[in-house]
Amino acid sequence: MRYGNIDDLVERYLSVFFIVMRKATALVQCELDEDMTNDQYYLLRDIKKKGKCTSTELASVFGVSKSAITAMTNRLVEKGLLQRTRDPNDRRVVYLTLTEHGDEWITKAEDKVHKLVESLIAKFSEEEIEAFIQTYEKFARILQEMEGAP
Repeated sequence: MRYGNIDDLVERYLSVFFIVMRKATALVQCELDEDMTNDQYYLLRDIKKKGKCTSTELASVFGVSKSAITAMTNRLVEKGLLQRTRDPNDRRVVYLTLTEHGDEWITKAEDKVHKLVESLIAKFSEEEIEAFIQTYEKFARILQEMEGAP
């Protein structure tokens, strides 16, 4: 597909991406405890959705090294939000799960973030929201496919 002036489109994309990511990250951060990072929030959110997972699985999802995940999970274990349990059939496998405190914390944080996002998308029509989400999902798929490319 050819576009009239790709340079203008690239500039528009980069400008809006920067503003949206910076502002959205700051808004989400405001809804979290001051000693929690957005990355920690998204990590806990992912673990809640899965129930349990390994550091290797998280590193793959977040596109970071296993050591970066270990550092992050160590802090969350120290805060009492995560726990590590060994697989009874393979002691080399360590699962990460939410503690009761972690489950309570992420549930409250999710409620705050949900209300924030709801207040933002309420400014759009249902058709605009659906078109945006479909486009964003397509963009995510393209990026994920690129990760697998040599």
